[in-house]
Amino acid sequence: MSDFQNSTQPQRPGVVVTGASGRMGQMLIRLLLDSPDLRLVGALERTGHDWIGRDVGQAMGGAPAGVVVSHDAVAAIAQAQAVIDFTAPAATVAFAELTAQARAVHVIGTTGFEPAHLDALRAAARHAPIIRAGNMSLGVNLLVGLTRKVAAALGTDWDIEVVEAHHRHKVDAPSGTALMLGEAAAEGRGASLDDLRTPAREGITGARAPGSIGFAAIRGGDVVGEHDVIFAAEGERIVLRHLATDRAIFARGALRAALWGQDKGPGEYDMHDVLGL
Repeated sequence: MSDFQNSTQPQRPGVVVTGASGRMGQMLIRLLLDSPDLRLVGALERTGHDWIGRDVGQAMGGAPAGVVVSHDAVAAIAQAQAVIDFTAPAATVAFAELTAQARAVHVIGTTGFEPAHLDALRAAARHAPIIRAGNMSLGVNLLVGLTRKVAAALGTDWDIEVVEAHHRHKVDAPSGTALMLGEAAAEGRGASLDDLRTPAREGITGARAPGSIGFAAIRGGDVVGEHDVIFAAEGERIVLRHLATDRAIFARGALRAALWGQDKGPGEYDMHDVLGL
């Protein structure tokens, strides 16, 4: 009876992880190998990487996982119900096309997109669900909501600054999370971030423009992620802060998104949708 029951159990959705050798890729793979809800079916790396052809578990220094690292994205994604992708903008766009063809869920934690990249993702989302967020953690997404509400409650005489810090290896600035926070602040003021954004300052910049939203980025050491939204007025300041000390919070959020998206139709979603915020 037990064999029959096991054979009729619905199979856990299969997940492909891109950028398998990266810090986030390895974290995702470890969580997937222990997940009761999802299973690892593919691990992708760029052509020529020394992990290609090796069992991903052994490549990570552990026990065999039964999944061989590949550079064949077409074959890997064809067997998946979800792809989790923390790579680079151009690579993510290419993966989005394949994931849309497979009608799989594409969970995107990549940041640094240009408008043309976003247009391509929008086109792919017409065929399959795409869940994209600059940050996958519950705490950060709550911070985004708080930022929007505080900005809406305060007048333009309150200056807004977004300050973020990350490890020395991060290649884009401001971070995707900082931009999420800036967008939330702009929305709270009924405006577009493009209209209010002031990038990092240097030299003789002149006085601050009323109502603008400033950004500052710090890079150093092994900082996982720190974000402050500062509302400053005459005589007082409000500071909203989130500190990440373990990148597993982002990986857990990505797995939650991959599972949440299984019954969703084509379209663009974010972590606010996943978390019901």
